[in-house]
Amino acid sequence: MAIPQDPFMLLSFINMKLRDGDFDSFEELCDSLGTDPSEIKEKLAEAGFEYIPEIKQFR
Repeated sequence: MAIPQDPFMLLSFINMKLRDGDFDSFEELCDSLGTDPSEIKEKLAEAGFEYIPEIKQFR
């Protein structure tokens, strides 16, 4: 599955998948998408977002 390249679309996509999906963690979601978690974290960090594990969300 292709993931959005625009950071704001990516943020929405990842947070929706974490909220609505059957994933216990961000890493599990990334594994299901076939992508490296550090790449997504880096791309979202460049746009000012960080992952908060306690709430399983980027903000």
